[in-house]
Amino acid sequence: MSCAKSLCPHHLKIVKSMIDTCKKSDRKLMIAYRMQYEPINHHIKNLVRNQTYGKVKMIEANNGQNQDDPNQWRQKKDLAGGGALPDIGIYCLNTIRAMLGEEPNQVFATTFSTTGDPRFTEVEENIAFQLQFPSGIIAFCGAGYGYHKSRQYSIFAERAWFGMEPAFSYTNLQMQLSVPSGKNKLLQMPTFAPANQFALELDHMADCIANNKQPHTHTPGEEGLQDQKIMEALYLSAQQRRPIILSTITALDTTCGPKPV
Repeated sequence: MSCAKSLCPHHLKIVKSMIDTCKKSDRKLMIAYRMQYEPINHHIKNLVRNQTYGKVKMIEANNGQNQDDPNQWRQKKDLAGGGALPDIGIYCLNTIRAMLGEEPNQVFATTFSTTGDPRFTEVEENIAFQLQFPSGIIAFCGAGYGYHKSRQYSIFAERAWFGMEPAFSYTNLQMQLSVPSGKNKLLQMPTFAPANQFALELDHMADCIANNKQPHTHTPGEEGLQDQKIMEALYLSAQQRRPIILSTITALDTTCGPKPV
């Protein structure tokens, strides 16, 4: 077992300083969470929030890819801050938080790096983590740098499960919806018009600057700061091999910007 070191201690201070400086200077700050502007994710978020298929009970999410160059920046802790978690595991974390609007009140994580693999002498290869939310929802997540590309999430509600595979990619995203059909289940593959996630987020930032708006929903600087705090707790859990209790926040979307008009 190889436990990753935490993110560089100054990372939280840097993000907080960016937020404070932008507010003081009357400048706009937005985290490039492109998934929050992608239409399929927005549709799934509405299914969750509206309890279209009942209350959500469990979530699974995974984001992995096989990194082949031990000399690239992702394998250097001073450049990357960490391994699979802050690079690709963040997609699982932020997507789940955005879907639910909740903040986890308990986290647990474990990490592993293959002994002797030159790619993972400084950062973790794999991380598995669990998020528990005040509503009782439990999310099981994984991210890794040493296995075949896997990008997916599934949300399990009372009367259906739904999610995306592939998820987190730039293009060709696909939603799945499984609903009861008599004694069997019916797996549907809803289709959506293609959308350029990068154009959507850039258009929103340009609109905020031109019309003096604050970046909306799950993209202001405070969202990035909250993700950093949770990742620190996950790394601490992996180091100490125990669950980490976080503050219980009952309100929804506490670090979001205003909803779009």
